[in-house]
Amino acid sequence: MTIGQNTAITWQDEVRRLAQERDAVILAHNYQEPAIQDVADHVGDSLALSRIAAETDASTIVFCGVHFMAETAKLLSPDKTVLIPTAQAGCSLADTIDADQLRAWKAEHPDAAVVAYVNTTAAVKAEADVCCTSSNAVEVVNSIPADQPILFLPDQFLGAHVRRQTGRDNIEVWMGECHVHAGISAADLRAQVAADPEAEVLVHPECGCASSAIWLAGVGDLPAERTHILSTAGMLDTARDLTSKTALIATEIGMLHQLRKVNQRTNFVPVNPKASCRFMKMITPELLVRCLRGGRDEIQLPPEIVERARRSVERMVAIGKPAGAR
Repeated sequence: MTIGQNTAITWQDEVRRLAQERDAVILAHNYQEPAIQDVADHVGDSLALSRIAAETDASTIVFCGVHFMAETAKLLSPDKTVLIPTAQAGCSLADTIDADQLRAWKAEHPDAAVVAYVNTTAAVKAEADVCCTSSNAVEVVNSIPADQPILFLPDQFLGAHVRRQTGRDNIEVWMGECHVHAGISAADLRAQVAADPEAEVLVHPECGCASSAIWLAGVGDLPAERTHILSTAGMLDTARDLTSKTALIATEIGMLHQLRKVNQRTNFVPVNPKASCRFMKMITPELLVRCLRGGRDEIQLPPEIVERARRSVERMVAIGKPAGAR
C-alpha cells in the first residue's frame, strides 16, 4: 500500500516521517491490526502503555487503541497532546457503567473501596479509589486492607478471577462484560482441547470461559498443568518459553500477532477465530496517517474530572512491575 498513486513512499514511511515532525510517540494495543502494531513505537497491554504514556518525553502521544486508553494517557500526561486516529473507537465493556451508576452503587456501600478496571471512562475513574488492569488487578486488590469491602467494576469475569485469586469474600462485582471476550465460550474451549489435547491453554480473565476453564482443569477435563489464566502481557511472557507444538489462545485475535513474533516454534490457535473487536479494528493505516497529518482526533477532558481520575490511575501505575511492552 502506498500513500498516493505516483509515489513509492509507503504509508509506514509516511507515518515515521510525520511522527518525527510532530514529535509524536505511537502506542498500539496488542489487539490492533498487525500492520498498526508493526509501525508503532511501543506495543503492549493497557498497563504497559499507561506507564509509557506517563514517562514519554514526546510532546504528542498517538494512541492506537480504544477511547478509554487514550483518555488514560491524557490523564497521565495532561500537558501533552493526545491523539486517537478515530474517536469512534469505543468499548462495549466501558459502556456498561457510567458515573451516575457508580455513584449510586457507592451510596449503597459507603465503606467500600472502589477498584475500577482501566476499561472505563475518565468520568468513572474519577469516582474510583484506584484503577487496575488484568495484569495487576490481584495486586491492586491485595493492596487494600483485607477487612475493607471492595466494589470491583465493570468486568464480571475479571472480578470473579480476582475473587478466586485473593480468596476474599467481601468483593462486590459489577455485572459488565466485554462482548468479544464474553463470546469465547467454555464450549469453544472444550472443543478445541478435545481436538488437540496436548496443547497449552492460555485464557484471558475477561473471557466468558475463564471460570469454566478453572473448573474444568480442576475436574480433569482440561490439562491443569497446561491451563493458564493470563493478561495479554502474561500471555506474551509465557509464550516466549513455550516448547509445545500448539497453544490455544482465548482472547481477542489481534494478540496472535505478538505471540507469533516472539515464538515461531509454537502454533498459536485462537479458541474462537471470530473474537475480533470491531472498535480496535477501527484504527486503520489511512486513519493513522490522517491523525498525524491533521492532529485528529484530539482527546479533551473536563478539568473537574482530570485531577480525581488521574489519582486513581497513578495509584494503578505505581502497583506491580512493568510488563508487556517492547
